[in-house]
Amino acid sequence: MRRNGTNRRQGSEHTFKQFQEKIGFQFHDEKLLKQAFTHSSYVNEHRRKPYEDNERLEFLGDAVLELTISNFLYNKYPLMSEGELTKLRAAIVCEPSLVFFANSLSFGELVLLGKGEELTGGRERPALLADVFEAFIGALYLDLGLDAVVQFLQKVVFPKINEGAFSHVMDYKSQLQELVQRDGTGFLEYRILQEKGPAHNREFVSTVTLNGQTMGSGTGKSKKEAEQSAAQQALNAIKEKRH
Repeated sequence: MRRNGTNRRQGSEHTFKQFQEKIGFQFHDEKLLKQAFTHSSYVNEHRRKPYEDNERLEFLGDAVLELTISNFLYNKYPLMSEGELTKLRAAIVCEPSLVFFANSLSFGELVLLGKGEELTGGRERPALLADVFEAFIGALYLDLGLDAVVQFLQKVVFPKINEGAFSHVMDYKSQLQELVQRDGTGFLEYRILQEKGPAHNREFVSTVTLNGQTMGSGTGKSKKEAEQSAAQQALNAIKEKRH
């Protein structure tokens, strides 16, 4: 009983008003906002009322998300190849990442679900939450435009990219090698300077040199991780020098 009561309360105007205050965006058309959170199971149970589910908004939001994330990555990583950019974008817009972003704003609490979907835990289902996040982006784009989407992502998604949350899919060594080959500036060499800590918790320290000159240093739990960290520092140094 409690769950069904929660579901009804989540569809209230008051809840959606609170949500808009929380995210800092006021929709002109609140029906569009509600639609972003309306699952097809809810529509099927309320056929007499003019509800529309979020599937078309999800389709649009997916494309808008790809465009805005692509634009951000293109400008943030001028030295990154097309293949690396594609891999990084895929990690940001994959289901687990979208679920994380949705949960960070408690999207699950707002979803309008049919009783069956509610009882089987639909509110916590990853695929459903990822779809709702995309649908919300689609609704935000239609109602307030692309600038609003970018502002929203600046609050929710871009900080995570800047913090390095997706660096595990980034190959900094390849980027650095590509840059050096493109500029024809010489020969890169990686050296492990130090291994410290007990066997179960080793830490490696690596440097990368260009023609004998140290470009960057880094640490990691493995030699590979330490070398990637050193390459990342070298890329950052090159980027700063060029600006």
